[in-house]
Amino acid sequence: MTNEIRNAEILFIYDAKLTNPNGDPDDENRPRMDPFTRRALVSDVRLKRYLRDYWIDRGYDVWVRTQEDGSHVDATVREQDLRKIYEQETGQQQRQKGGTRSDEEYRQWFLSRLVDVRLFGATLPIKGGKGARGLSEQYTGPVQFNWGYSLHPVELNPSNSITSTFAGRSGEKGEYGTIGKDWRLLYALIAFWGHVAKQRARLTGMTASDLDVLEDGLLHALASEATTRSKIGQTPRLYLRVDWKDRTPSFGDPRDGLRLLPAHEDLPVERWRSIEEFVLDLQPLVERLARYREQIAAIRYWRHDELNLRGEDALLELPNVTRIAG
Repeated sequence: MTNEIRNAEILFIYDAKLTNPNGDPDDENRPRMDPFTRRALVSDVRLKRYLRDYWIDRGYDVWVRTQEDGSHVDATVREQDLRKIYEQETGQQQRQKGGTRSDEEYRQWFLSRLVDVRLFGATLPIKGGKGARGLSEQYTGPVQFNWGYSLHPVELNPSNSITSTFAGRSGEKGEYGTIGKDWRLLYALIAFWGHVAKQRARLTGMTASDLDVLEDGLLHALASEATTRSKIGQTPRLYLRVDWKDRTPSFGDPRDGLRLLPAHEDLPVERWRSIEEFVLDLQPLVERLARYREQIAAIRYWRHDELNLRGEDALLELPNVTRIAG
């Protein structure tokens, strides 16, 4: 791969089978949905959490960490922990001058250590000197994802009540139970659009190797991290990254125009329960890309071998396509 960072578009598609891809805490943790189109919705925050958890397991350090209850580690506490590591590694204390910004050496160390900041950005709280107000260092990430959504209407599992039992207090006999809700989608094929901005990459120090780390995470984080009771059942199905040359065209959302065709004519979309029951039609996307072929620097492409596609041959005929292993 080239070491040059370019503006790029990312298309990432995965499916969710009998799972809750992104629960809404304001609605009994039901899967997020558009009430009008009945398409599933998944926030970029949910996707980034999978990626960060995967990177931690792989030995990378990240800025945004979650605790066992799902809450984020306090940013001020996290920065204090990092500052201690910095002082241990460098043998010098970070300079604090009554509310001025942190010194350049510390900022560069901070960026070099945290892969998620180089990719997604962050706000770093900076403790002020004695009696002085603190400040914050703002980094806008060069990689941004829009909310994901399903490429078709979805349905909730109509059987959503579950019972749980627990033992009584010490000395009491028998078990006690309670009834709760366990909301699941029967099936959803979910697509995300991501954008890479090379100008912002210069500000956070993002490298081509960081994009490799991102790509690896998108292809493997779900299998590694989406393993809790409500999340298991999610599988990556397609990844596409289009790197542009010097000029970035007004290409827009790569999800626009994607179509799902029934694999069996007598099976309507509301009956789909698995990847075997539809064909993903890439032809409209390929035709859009072909109009901008002179501005394409490279394309990286991966698909799951169970995904039925239309238009793959035409995609592979576009300039500078690399089909990558999963």
